[in-house]
Amino acid sequence: MNKKVVLAFSGGVDSAVAAELLRQSGYDVHALNLLMWGDDEKRHSIQALADQLAIPVDFLDVRSAFRDTVVQPFINAYLDGKTPSPCLFCNPQIKWQSALNFADQHGALFVATGHYARLVKTTENLIEIWKARDEQKDQSYMLTFLEQCSLSRTILPLGDYKKAQIRQIAASLGLSVSDQPDSQDLCFLSGSNYRDFLAEHSDRPTEPGPIYNRAGILLGQHQGLAYYTEGQRKGLPASTEALYVLEKRTRENSLIVGFKSELGRNRFYVSQVNWISGQTPNEALEIDVKIRYQAVPVKALVELQPSCKALVTASQALRDITTGQIAAFYNGDQLLGGGIILSLA
Repeated sequence: MNKKVVLAFSGGVDSAVAAELLRQSGYDVHALNLLMWGDDEKRHSIQALADQLAIPVDFLDVRSAFRDTVVQPFINAYLDGKTPSPCLFCNPQIKWQSALNFADQHGALFVATGHYARLVKTTENLIEIWKARDEQKDQSYMLTFLEQCSLSRTILPLGDYKKAQIRQIAASLGLSVSDQPDSQDLCFLSGSNYRDFLAEHSDRPTEPGPIYNRAGILLGQHQGLAYYTEGQRKGLPASTEALYVLEKRTRENSLIVGFKSELGRNRFYVSQVNWISGQTPNEALEIDVKIRYQAVPVKALVELQPSCKALVTASQALRDITTGQIAAFYNGDQLLGGGIILSLA
C-alpha cells in the first residue's frame, strides 16, 4: 500500500504533531508549506522545524492564486455589503487542491492537515466528516465545502485528540512550538483589522451614506457599508437605548439600525449548497444548523430549493444571521454540508 502522505505544514504546533502522529502510524511524511501571503520571513523557522522532525519540506508559492481566489473575493464581498468567510473557500480551492496536485507529482496517494475533525468511511465507501473529540477546538465547520474526491485521499490525524494532548506531545518532542499560541486572525490580515486591510488593498473606495431606523428616520451617516455587519453595536449614533445594525441596503447605500428587541430572525436562504456525500437529499431535513464558526448549533428545517439553494427555518430567532457567512448543516456530530447565507426570508 502507498503510505506516502503530503502534509500541509504551517509550522505551528498542530501541523508539527500531525507529522509525528502520521510517522508513528507508518506513513512516509512529506511536508508542504504554502506561501500564500507575505510568508517569506517564516521559511527559516519552518525549515528548522521540519529538520527537527526529520521530514522533508517543500515550499510552494501560491500567492497569485490565493490573491485571486481568496483575497480579492473577500474584498469584493465586503464592498458589496457582505461579511465573507474566506477560509472555507481557501481550504478546498487552495490548500487541498495544491496538496493534491503536489501529491500527484510526487507519487503520494494521501494528503493530510492539522484540522481538528474526524473522517469516517461508510460501507458505501463514502467519507463522512464528524466533529472532533475536542469540542472546544472542533474545526469541522471549516471543511463545509470539501468534496468526496478530496476527502477520499485525506487523513486528519488530530481528530481524536484534545488540544492539551497535542501540546503535551509537542513538549515531549522538545518542539519550540509546543506553547505557541493559536492563530486568531485571517492569515493575510497579519495582525491588522479588516477595515485597515480594505483601506490598503481595495481599489474601490467605500462611500459614506445615511443611517436610518425602521421608520425611515435619518439618524446619522455611516462611513461605508463594508465597515459594518449585522448585529454590530459599535460605531453607531448615540441613542437613549443601544442601537444595532439590522440591515445593510447596498442599492441605496444605507444602513438600517434598531434596538436589541428588533434583532433576530429565524428564516433565511443559503446558496451554493454543498453536500459532503455528493448526494442531494430528496426531501426536507430536520437537522442542526450552525451560522458561524463559534455559533451554537440550533434545530432547523432545511427545505431544498432550485439551483443549489435552501430555505432554512430555525427553531428560534437568531441574532447573528449575516449575509456572506456560512450556514453548516449537522446531524448530531456529523457535518452534512452547508452553503452561503444569501438573505433573510
